[in-house]
Amino acid sequence: MSELMEKARILNQTTKSLQKQSAAAKNDALLLIADELRRNQDYILQENSLDIEGGKLANWSPSLFDRLLLTQERIQQIIEGLIQLVELNDPIGETIESWNRPNGLSIQSIRVPLGVVGMVYEARPNVTVDAAALCLKTGNCVLLRGSSSAIHTNRALVHIMKQALSKSKISPHAIELLEDTSHETAEELFRLNGYLDVLIPRGGASLIQNVIQKATVPVLETGVGNCHMFIDETASFHMACDIVLNAKMQRPSVCNSVETVLIHQNWPHTRPFIEFLHQHHIEIRGDEVLSSMFPYVKTATEWDWENEFLAPILAAKIVDDTNHAVFHIDQYGTMHSEAIISETQEHVDQFLQEVDAAVVYHNASTRFTDGEQFGFGAEIGISTQKLHARGPMGLKALTTTKSIVKGTGQIRES
Repeated sequence: MSELMEKARILNQTTKSLQKQSAAAKNDALLLIADELRRNQDYILQENSLDIEGGKLANWSPSLFDRLLLTQERIQQIIEGLIQLVELNDPIGETIESWNRPNGLSIQSIRVPLGVVGMVYEARPNVTVDAAALCLKTGNCVLLRGSSSAIHTNRALVHIMKQALSKSKISPHAIELLEDTSHETAEELFRLNGYLDVLIPRGGASLIQNVIQKATVPVLETGVGNCHMFIDETASFHMACDIVLNAKMQRPSVCNSVETVLIHQNWPHTRPFIEFLHQHHIEIRGDEVLSSMFPYVKTATEWDWENEFLAPILAAKIVDDTNHAVFHIDQYGTMHSEAIISETQEHVDQFLQEVDAAVVYHNASTRFTDGEQFGFGAEIGISTQKLHARGPMGLKALTTTKSIVKGTGQIRES
């Protein structure tokens, strides 16, 4: 039996016992994981350094290095995410709604686990812990399939989490890592109906599209983030500088980083704003208007409007008005996170209503599209689709519903 089939079988066998665990037992397990991670930081960093060295030999991009790199600070953030998750209410068993029928039937809709979640992701080792923790909290078993680039780190993290679970009431087999990262095994994973209840891809556009196109298992789609910032004619100069700098430069390699700035033609601060970006070492690829105004602004191509840079690069364009900004976002956006900076309520209302995205902002950075920032403790991903879940996906996104119908002997009449 292949590694994939063996681990899928084990996860299915573990599902029932996990779903019987109390909220307290699941929280205790998460605290044990947090403690084990804290005590094994040196081991984690040592294994992560092996992946980083492999990346140097493979000549990875700076953005890939950033996504893969773990530091003591980042490990601490993972641990804090676990603590926050423990403090959140367990959604399992929660009554969503209830009602009584004229015939006396009592109907109650409650939250229940999905079952077995398949997580397919690239580079980011924090996803290994976040996904496992969210699944455990919601009573779901999880099969983790990371990329070969992070195999040493992922193996260490899963080993530590299993070690923690062995001290809890939850079986260590609730979490399994698929160490075979071949494309052939991945495609077999995508078709594992009867073993997996849902697949969640998290990574670049090519990975996500590959899963969507080849999977027969239901897919909970996460999306890439070609995010836009529209600076309206009444926007504060200082606010625009602060927000755009944060949205682009705090961590350029992530999906909620802004990639394109749309500037209202009547905004009086365009020149000092572009100079501000240049002074902060942001490469600017502008439309014909901006590239003719500044010698250091490169002329943008169609590719620049369509894609994530995941680097200190911004596309920039002068637009006529809010309608023009919305039109551009409709054409090039990925329904992830879009923002307007404005003091004109009419323009704000139009933007928030007409822009089709999972998260739409007014006078705030797109960097807040994040499970922790939304108060979810952690996230399984950011969904850009419209079915089941949208936006940062926390605990409730990993549940489905069950209807409990209680009667007193009712039968359906013809």
